[in-house]
Amino acid sequence: MAGPKVTVTVDPSKAKEKSKEDRLAGVKRIIAVGSGKGGVGKSTVAVNLAYALRKMGGTVGLLDADFYGPSVPTMLNLKGVQPAVDESKKIIPPERYGMRVFSMGFLIKEGDALIWRGPLLGKAVAQFLDDVRWGDLDFLIVDLPPGTGDIQLSLTQMIPISASIVVTTPQDVAFSDVIRAARMMEVTKVPLLGVIENMAYFRCPECGAVHKIFGESHIQEKAQEYNIRYLAELPLVPTISEASDRGEPIILVDPESEVSKKYMELAERIGVEVKPR
Repeated sequence: MAGPKVTVTVDPSKAKEKSKEDRLAGVKRIIAVGSGKGGVGKSTVAVNLAYALRKMGGTVGLLDADFYGPSVPTMLNLKGVQPAVDESKKIIPPERYGMRVFSMGFLIKEGDALIWRGPLLGKAVAQFLDDVRWGDLDFLIVDLPPGTGDIQLSLTQMIPISASIVVTTPQDVAFSDVIRAARMMEVTKVPLLGVIENMAYFRCPECGAVHKIFGESHIQEKAQEYNIRYLAELPLVPTISEASDRGEPIILVDPESEVSKKYMELAERIGVEVKPR
């Protein structure tokens, strides 16, 4: 998508003061996808969940709020894209597979490091919300950075997040990070829809046997212990990484696969359970 180069200038004196409800007024449901730590496949879940909701017929946006490690442009074949600006100087989010997408990856060169302090991050978050022309959406999926830092807190303070999902992997040690992420949602009064266990098992494509690559998981039992809903277990599928590297959601590439069907089931549940505002 061709268009003039967009430069983000974060000026605290010009930051717009808006209430939660004023922001993204045309968006019916805002779903945050987070994790206690990196490397659990959070962005993969966010991208495929967004596309599953789009496939169901919803109008969908995807905000890559992982400023330090923006991977969504790669996963949707949008690397090198520079967004256009409309006549009112609003940034037009590029579209891919019928979804409106915006990411810090559109604004910095590949390989550049983003070295910003907390207050500057908060102002940038506000501009990503206010200065991008999101329009009317049924769903906005927000891919949060891992952990519980400034960006997550800014987003929970600035927009009315409808529900949040925490992604983890099967190791017991990973669940302590889930607890921290869940606690942040509780403190910031963001409804926690539940936890997704990613890479929970590998199913042999030849014989169908299930292998627990990371050992026997206790995530489901631990989630019940802490009264956290266990939403889904997603298999480890090598073709997901291959599809992501090509910029294609697995649901697009292999809609009949086990993992694609699980994403569609999850999207259907969200469509029913998360009510529009």
